[in-house]
Amino acid sequence: MDRSTGGAPTRPPQGVAGAVLLLGVLLAGAAPLIPLAVLVSRHEPELLPLFAVPMAVLVAAWRMARDRARDQLTDPLTGLPNRHALLLAAQETIAEHQDQNDYSVGLILFDLDRFRSLNDTLGHAAGDRLLVHIGRRLQRVLRGGAVDAAPAAPSRTSLPLLPPEPQPFGPCQAVGSAAAPVTVPELTPLLAAERRRETGRLLAGLEPGAADGRRAVVARMGGDEFAVLLPGVGRPELLERLAKALIAELAAPIRLDGLLLVLEATAGVCVYPLHADDAESLLRRADVAMAHAQRARTGVEQYDKSQDVDTPYRIGLLGDLRRALETGEVQLHYQPKVAFDGRVVGLEALLRWERPGRGRVSPDEFVGLAESSGLMPRLTDYVLEAAIGQLAAWRSQGLQVQVAVNVSPRDVLNPGFAQRVAGHLSRHQVPAHALQLEITERLLLDDSRLAADTLAELRGHGVGMSLDDFGTGHSSLVRLRSLPVGELKIDRSFVSRMVADHHDAAVVRCSVELAHSLGLTVVAEGVEDDETWERLHHLGVDAVQGWLVSAALPADQATAWLQVHRTGPSPAERLPGLRRWTGQAELVRPVLPRQPLVPPAEAPTTPQ
Repeated sequence: MDRSTGGAPTRPPQGVAGAVLLLGVLLAGAAPLIPLAVLVSRHEPELLPLFAVPMAVLVAAWRMARDRARDQLTDPLTGLPNRHALLLAAQETIAEHQDQNDYSVGLILFDLDRFRSLNDTLGHAAGDRLLVHIGRRLQRVLRGGAVDAAPAAPSRTSLPLLPPEPQPFGPCQAVGSAAAPVTVPELTPLLAAERRRETGRLLAGLEPGAADGRRAVVARMGGDEFAVLLPGVGRPELLERLAKALIAELAAPIRLDGLLLVLEATAGVCVYPLHADDAESLLRRADVAMAHAQRARTGVEQYDKSQDVDTPYRIGLLGDLRRALETGEVQLHYQPKVAFDGRVVGLEALLRWERPGRGRVSPDEFVGLAESSGLMPRLTDYVLEAAIGQLAAWRSQGLQVQVAVNVSPRDVLNPGFAQRVAGHLSRHQVPAHALQLEITERLLLDDSRLAADTLAELRGHGVGMSLDDFGTGHSSLVRLRSLPVGELKIDRSFVSRMVADHHDAAVVRCSVELAHSLGLTVVAEGVEDDETWERLHHLGVDAVQGWLVSAALPADQATAWLQVHRTGPSPAERLPGLRRWTGQAELVRPVLPRQPLVPPAEAPTTPQ
């Protein structure tokens, strides 16, 4: 009862005051207090101020919950949206336009190259400042500003998931006292200006819904990965061009703690619904594309389902491959290598797999799958065991030949690989010089020092080394000299066209001269016609391999083939003083029984 009115009921608060009170209670989640507040306002209005304390507590709790929810969507270092926020943004924009068949969403995923080594060298504080700088740089480019411009004032119409840019390196003040990164003037201002104009033209050419930089979402995915979500962009080729332009913008020089740094990046591109059916698949497949770009060292790649190990087909293929290794379904075929005097100097072991009920699987397909899935060490051990076991069988029959086995760069870089090879040789009592390992130029790009140490250990055991597919990679003479290889194989892509293409002929000639100058034996693979044979003989190639001599044969057929051919040591072993055979004038081309050539449509793929 209201004492001042003699018991007459008091009306609840009217006007703005009542509305504010009720709205505040509702927003604070204090709906249960509403009946009590109404009752007190009618009978004891002087007690209403007591509601201020619980109201303040509830409002504070609401604000803390709001801030916590915002923090869960924000990267604490850069202030950018995190992976979860990017996923929510993609889900929202897809849901809003799911009825539009022509609507698409583009995603570019970036990874900074060699950032881990830079972080370890300069320290985590410097690495954090660089990450903040990269995030701000991406924001400025997508908002249409110059790369090195000062941060713009926050826009009231900005997308909520794209926060206002922080003050210069504000979040980094707590991670170190060193000076923040400073972008330095580029050495080629005209090229830099042209690059920025090109980036501006690409942004201007985006679809109307995505051309506004405020629609884009720049996110930090964790570590040194960043992402750009572009609603309304559906052309993969446009996204690839934009990704390359953004990578060029990120590569603008930065001076940090007295050092001039140039950061390179790799990007993967994915588009909904062309490449993915939902937001989660969009993020995962962009990551697959980025990983493919890193392996291929191409800079930017769009998603390709053939590179995705997680498709139902490839998951099933991987399971069947594991079972095939357990049951021995994967077989080795052997293709001879012969010198021009007709002597067999070795054989190359090639994988063949007939998948039950599915037919033959291309070596390119299942070897690449094994390499990307972690099954490669097991596959390599399987091949080594089978090849060395076959070597032991041939030696017991008096067939003294060398067998070459292809090994993956990942195998060579795996600790203990040399001991594993030695174990196989010891178990079958096969001398090490009867085995040759073929490596590719890709090994030179991964970790040439570790590779050289492992190969040197293998050579110490007596195992032969061959550099396969020469000419298709990016090897340097310095790295080539550091690897203890004794043989160089010229890739079939050059050999097969050397008669018709003088450029390929020049590559073959230079490769032969280079190898011989380094004391290496030269083998040409992919020899399929008489004229190619004659030209290789004239150039001084030591041995050849291809369908003109023989196809790859199963073990029993290879045994029969060897029994009617002369076998012996490699040319380099016959003349150890010269390290190579150059007896072109003394020998004529022998007449060799050969396998009949198959029609081009039935020719096998390049063996792995």
